[in-house]
Amino acid sequence: MLPINKKQHWENVYTTKQSNEVSWTQEIPKTSLDFIHEFNLPKSASIIDIGGGDGKLVDYLLAEGFQNITVLDISETAINKAKLRLGAKAQQVNWIVSDITEFAPQATYDCWHDRATFHFLTEQHEINKYLDIARNAVQGYLTIGTFSDKGPEKCSMLNVHKYSKESLQKELSNGFEKIRCIEEDHSTPFNTKQNFVFCSFKKSIN
Repeated sequence: MLPINKKQHWENVYTTKQSNEVSWTQEIPKTSLDFIHEFNLPKSASIIDIGGGDGKLVDYLLAEGFQNITVLDISETAINKAKLRLGAKAQQVNWIVSDITEFAPQATYDCWHDRATFHFLTEQHEINKYLDIARNAVQGYLTIGTFSDKGPEKCSMLNVHKYSKESLQKELSNGFEKIRCIEEDHSTPFNTKQNFVFCSFKKSIN
């Protein structure tokens, strides 16, 4: 079996499906916003949304007056969809097309947000690369949401790495201090439930 070309896979997903045809879509990213609000960031804070795709977190952050937002996604198609939706507001956002494991940050971030990207990294070398990048790029807070150990085995036909609160905390323990973790069910557009674990962290000072 040939290895999957991840970029090609995600370009195909976003080319052939609308937002209401993918399981991870959210009309209101309430949990993500709740975690970000808890950090009490100034409106000038640098925020990066990892794997943001055409998700609507950026819409809400712009509406709240945040001025330094970056959205990273492996799919240029997904980012173009988000730009089209935002119209002129898209010019206020820094857009980056990159595989997260190949991302070379040119800035540091007060807040790193990731909902449903980390769990697609199933090889330890990919996980380590992600964590190395995050440790170097984050100067404030990190919030991450993945499938829990009660979540699905696959998503978008790809295998995933599931986490408990404890295992996610352990994976981030080198460089980050846990603030809090929750589990919640995400309701998909197909009337199914996906159990997620969300944790927030603060960059360790050492």
